[in-house]
Amino acid sequence: MSFFTLANLSYLVAAALFIFGLKRLQSPTTARSGNVMAAAGMALAIIVTLLETDFANWQLILVGAIIGALIGGVSAQAVQMTAMPQMVGIFNGFGGGASALVAISEFMRLLSPQLTMSNDSGVSIILGTLIGGVTFSGSMVAFAKLQGLMTGAPITWPLQKSLNSALLLAVLALGSYVVFFDQGNLTVFYVIIGLALVLGVTSVIPIGGADMPVVISLLNSYSGLAAAAAGFVVDNRVLIIAGSLVGASGLILTNIMCVGMNRSLANVLFGAVGTADVGAGGSVGAGAAAGTVRDVSAEEAGMILAYANSVIFVPGYGMAVAQAQHAVRELADVLKGRGVRVSYAIHPVAGRMPGHMNVLLAEANVPYDELFDMDDINDDFKNTTVAVVIGANDVVNPAARHDTTSPLYGMPILNVDESEHIIVLKRSMRAGFAGVENELFFHPKTMMLFGDAKNSVTKLVSEAKAA
Repeated sequence: MSFFTLANLSYLVAAALFIFGLKRLQSPTTARSGNVMAAAGMALAIIVTLLETDFANWQLILVGAIIGALIGGVSAQAVQMTAMPQMVGIFNGFGGGASALVAISEFMRLLSPQLTMSNDSGVSIILGTLIGGVTFSGSMVAFAKLQGLMTGAPITWPLQKSLNSALLLAVLALGSYVVFFDQGNLTVFYVIIGLALVLGVTSVIPIGGADMPVVISLLNSYSGLAAAAAGFVVDNRVLIIAGSLVGASGLILTNIMCVGMNRSLANVLFGAVGTADVGAGGSVGAGAAAGTVRDVSAEEAGMILAYANSVIFVPGYGMAVAQAQHAVRELADVLKGRGVRVSYAIHPVAGRMPGHMNVLLAEANVPYDELFDMDDINDDFKNTTVAVVIGANDVVNPAARHDTTSPLYGMPILNVDESEHIIVLKRSMRAGFAGVENELFFHPKTMMLFGDAKNSVTKLVSEAKAA
């Protein structure tokens, strides 16, 4: 068997491992093994690629791999679970940036007098540079928003959409000029790189914190498309396959999340939802939601929970900030010990990245079979004694059903208000990411337990035990 045939078979095995690994990521019980399978596929692809190139510049490759592995390993161990969305965002950016660098380096290589750039290669280089550049700079903006280094509110200006359209058309026009008319024009190519980076910033900066989970998913898709473009640039089949899988799965997840908010992708990208910084307060008691807020003590709330028949926990970003997931699991264990039926309701866009709440609860060793997606648990709220909302806001706001003036209107929400009792754990009456007041806080069945979520849940554990 020739090495060419063996290499192609190895790439086929790697692609199969990617696909089966991705499939196993659908379930928490198989996600870990799926991750290992995909990693094994990538390791095989890298080894075969190095063999194909006869280990050219292997010293530099080894140094880069060691440095990257150290940075990745240390970062993964050190990062707090609350900062996981930022890490995902910055990893997306690095992936896009790496793909852009591959395209740029290939362009530079083809400037040699002994080589020529075909139209196919030129188009792949321009697309790789464009998508990779947009992904890199856009992800850096998303990281800055999530990390609080810049305002999480939408930053808009007049003719913003027109400017973005003009930037995109300019990159495509200049790219066509470089590919078909003046392949050696470095100045124009540098302008393309700069415009791609600017486009990434101007595309993400007008998107508010309410839509950051969708942005993270979309940028992940961009990074896959950039990798696929890089695969065409260097004629690497497995890179094309891997990038296409990431791109397609990212787009599918983006669509699922848009459906979960009952909004189009165009509205997410251009709607500028959220008029205030994350955590900024809306007016309390204003508008249609005006009413009486009912406080509850930890003692009373603990008693209600201890004698409930069923409890549904609804986690949100506030739980992540307070790192309350372990205390929540402890409270659930206490309640289950008293015969209470416990489950968790997960909204598709709860938190700040896809699956954020699932990851946090899995870290706290919450049984997978107690986690339910919105569609699977929404009908259970009307038969539930107590719904405990921990830091969630927009995803439980009843205004989404009837207030046509609300940016949340039409978004599917968790039917928390149908429960017999509602206990909401929050620091204050501040609005959520969308910047609108939550009608649930004024609902006659709602009791507000104010304070840090972790401290509040810890008190509930003690009261439930003592009941």
